[in-house]
Amino acid sequence: MTIQPGTGPSPNGDGTPAPQPVYHSVEEWVTRHFLPMFRRPLGGEYRWCAQWWRHAEAITRLTALWHTWEALRLQPGTGMATWLRDHLDHHLPVLLGRTGPFSMCSEDEHIDPRQATTEPPPPGWWNITPRPATPPASTGLPGSAADAEPS
Repeated sequence: MTIQPGTGPSPNGDGTPAPQPVYHSVEEWVTRHFLPMFRRPLGGEYRWCAQWWRHAEAITRLTALWHTWEALRLQPGTGMATWLRDHLDHHLPVLLGRTGPFSMCSEDEHIDPRQATTEPPPPGWWNITPRPATPPASTGLPGSAADAEPS
């Protein structure tokens, strides 16, 4: 279950309603905040796809950025600096980079990324056979259990 920003109880427990989000969807946040604010020269180091919503990884990263932005915008002082450093600065190069989800696209053309394939493992590959219990090895230290004299 996902709780949208601003829909939970007040963080201070005083009964006041939780702050409402500025944006009501990831699409609204991307089109009204993210794209106008974080402009980059496209085509070289940075890539973008006008159909960004066709890229599952982009949706996941942009939704994470939106949710954290909504939360940290409310933090006085360093909230936005924290968001920039800990969230945007990490995701932006991955999202817009040459090997990111838009790597095969341009602003004018969407190309579905190729999904990696997998083969099923051979039968029994994941079976774990418990090892037989073995007595502890002698540590060579006086008084260790393995060095004790039989009684």
